[in-house]
Amino acid sequence: MASPLFRRAVHAAPIAFAVAWVGVLVLAPLAAMVVHAFGHGLGDVMAALASPRVVSALGLSIKLAAIAVVVNTVAGIAIAYVLVRHRFWGRRLFNALIDLPLATSPVVAGLMLLLLFGPGGWLAGARDLVGEPILFNTPAMILATVFVTSPFVVREVGPLLAAQGTDEEEAAATLGARPLRIFFGITLPKIRWGLAYGVILTCARGLGEFGAVLVVSGAILGHTETATIFIEMSAHDRDPVAPFAVALALALMAAVLFLSMEILKRARRR
Repeated sequence: MASPLFRRAVHAAPIAFAVAWVGVLVLAPLAAMVVHAFGHGLGDVMAALASPRVVSALGLSIKLAAIAVVVNTVAGIAIAYVLVRHRFWGRRLFNALIDLPLATSPVVAGLMLLLLFGPGGWLAGARDLVGEPILFNTPAMILATVFVTSPFVVREVGPLLAAQGTDEEEAAATLGARPLRIFFGITLPKIRWGLAYGVILTCARGLGEFGAVLVVSGAILGHTETATIFIEMSAHDRDPVAPFAVALALALMAAVLFLSMEILKRARRR
């Protein structure tokens, strides 16, 4: 029979491994970032964050993430509804393609946009329709951000739609309820938690996007420079404070978003 000490050791070993793993991969880099950011004093950090270039970069990142949230919320609900409620030829392939942005390097996504909208590309004429350049401009950055964040709402909402079934929706339709009333009165309340998680994940991913946006943006200072691009460029310039300060600001935004998700999970359990 195993001794109590051995049983405690067996119980504690996986916990210690998990804590050590998170400490090495998450807490240690975060601590190093904090130390480097505040190594020159709080005043330098605040001055870096208040500079016009950083304000512009952070503002553009927030703008791209907000647009991605709006677009992918509407499209994600619609796609999840089609996948769950309808059966059609090619459905499995279509379902698999939803996860392509998660499996594909963001740099490859940016290259695909270059091929589509660049000279000789299939969609090169879109510039005339939009009235401004697509590549190396905000439209291409929006497309890149929407692409890399597209799966989250679909994957969070889909299982809830499948679990709730169609009985209540069909009963409401039988009683004469219109489709929009059925959606907002029955469907949406039942998927609200999954939708909230999907929105949070989309926003967090959009704020931290780098590869795809870098390829299509041109990294033009004050115009197409996001917060992540600023970090990369200022780090290459060996700025001792600014890249760490901006990285810390992005990490704080992500922490707030995921803390919100945990609060929503607790509210859901109640």
